[in-house]
Amino acid sequence: MSMTTGELREKFLKFFESEGHVIIPSASLIPENDPSALFISAGMHPLVPYLLGQPHPSGKKLANLQKCIRTVDIDEVGDDWHVTFLEMLGNWSLGDYFKKESITMSWKFLTDPQYLGISSSRISVSVFEGDDDAPRDNESADIWKSVGIPDERIHFYNKNENWWGPAGKTGPCGPDTEIFFDTGRKACGPDCEPKCTCGKYVEIWNNVFMEYNKTADGKYEKLDKKNVDTGMGALRVAAVLSDQQSVYESEIFQPILKLIEKLSEKNADDKKLIKSFRIIADHIRAATFILGDEKGTTPSNVDQGYILRRLIRRAIRHGQQIGIKQAFTHKLAEEIIKNERNDYEELTTHKDFIIEQLVREEEKFSKTLDRGLKEFKKLSAKSKIMGQDAFDLFATFGFPFEMTAELAAEQGTKIDEEDFKKSFVKHQELSRAGAEQKFAGGLADHSEETTKLHTANHLLLAALKKILGPEINQKGSNITKERLRFDFSWPEKITPEQIKEVEGIVNEQIQKDIPVSFKEMSIEEAKKMNATGVFEHKYGDQVKVYSMGDFSIEICGGPHVEHTGQLGKFKIKKEQASSAGVRRIKAVLE
Repeated sequence: MSMTTGELREKFLKFFESEGHVIIPSASLIPENDPSALFISAGMHPLVPYLLGQPHPSGKKLANLQKCIRTVDIDEVGDDWHVTFLEMLGNWSLGDYFKKESITMSWKFLTDPQYLGISSSRISVSVFEGDDDAPRDNESADIWKSVGIPDERIHFYNKNENWWGPAGKTGPCGPDTEIFFDTGRKACGPDCEPKCTCGKYVEIWNNVFMEYNKTADGKYEKLDKKNVDTGMGALRVAAVLSDQQSVYESEIFQPILKLIEKLSEKNADDKKLIKSFRIIADHIRAATFILGDEKGTTPSNVDQGYILRRLIRRAIRHGQQIGIKQAFTHKLAEEIIKNERNDYEELTTHKDFIIEQLVREEEKFSKTLDRGLKEFKKLSAKSKIMGQDAFDLFATFGFPFEMTAELAAEQGTKIDEEDFKKSFVKHQELSRAGAEQKFAGGLADHSEETTKLHTANHLLLAALKKILGPEINQKGSNITKERLRFDFSWPEKITPEQIKEVEGIVNEQIQKDIPVSFKEMSIEEAKKMNATGVFEHKYGDQVKVYSMGDFSIEICGGPHVEHTGQLGKFKIKKEQASSAGVRRIKAVLE
């Protein structure tokens, strides 16, 4: 069979809509109110509050295609299957159906000729084998048998293979069942099976059954409300179903690779160059989507900007390796936007910004790349590169540590990472461990401190609109127990006098002890109430509108206090630029 990524997306969403699911839009790539992750890395990530019990405005049965960035996979890019930016298809049951319905729907979508029409003989599955925490998942195995999977293609694996979660140290979790496609490649031996890495079997779908809650003392308790969370990587599955040997043979990557061939005057199939071609194509595609995201970010040495810079600069270095002698990243971005604009309107909306940022970053790095590589060559002559030397490459020549480590590995030189971290104290959170941490609770954090700051966030937006004007729009927020960080559209620095006015207005509303209430309604009804909500599209047809008197009326899905008087004193600690046309305020409650 042959199937494009676009055809798979359409079939998947239409199927689950016919099965009673509401199709919800993709959330932004950048998490909202979640300091524990730099990017959305899984389809369920934006739904954590709802998986923990908060009612979703669109109901109990949902499906969508979620944009994701996998920072943990960056170093794997260049092989057949790993990519940094991916599209995760998923369906969810929030306390509605469970194992039987989930498995039978998956089977129907995979094997019914009306949908994917995969031969049942090419499907194998794995289920949880059981341990001291939870029993063997015989229920899922029996359901698979009932739809036609024979015993020999049902494999029982441990927690490393067939268990999901919790997202943090505690919370919802449970066994999963993974679905594998037999590519038809030769088995690596008599014991070849789905968990083998030889390439014969490719995982195409994962159904997670959240039926336990892990407690602080490490116990697994049964949940009253059970959820289902599934994930299918659109690009990988479409490639597998088309009998392609890698995702880079897909209609998504072929135009990018052909343009790289033209720019480099080299062949993308050259075995010596193929990894560089793939890294360039993948990284610039990921960078294009990060830059084109509604919340936006720019290349920098902190947070999401650090990952973005790392992607762009790594692509530039590999471009130089394959002989590209001109500025090229913006040309690839234009090709990507042209090919994917119909599915992602934000790429067209932010095209000028995407191109501007890529041109600027390439100019900045190109000025120091040659000198930096010469400096690295001197260092690599030693048996070991010290951390301070790696830091100097970062500070002087803009080499992210990961790039220096990659260069060292290519030449067989060791690098003192611990020493580098000591020299990099101010940027410690940008180390690979920090960048690749799994989301652990920000969205699920309903602690008293976070709830208060989330409520204060509403008051801050309303106060800014009063002082600066109604055209102010929220561009993003990040809330921890200690502080709130609020990004908003504004072209210039806020004066000290304006900051005092904003603080005064917020504290005045706190002193009034205004009741905080909410109602569920359609987006159209919310607009008639003049409710604000830059991110309203992610919530679906039904939204929650929180009101604090007439002062603040805002679409939101987060936690809130009952009265503004519970907040304490509001204090703005810092105001600064975040990116072009975007300011950032950091504030606390005292």
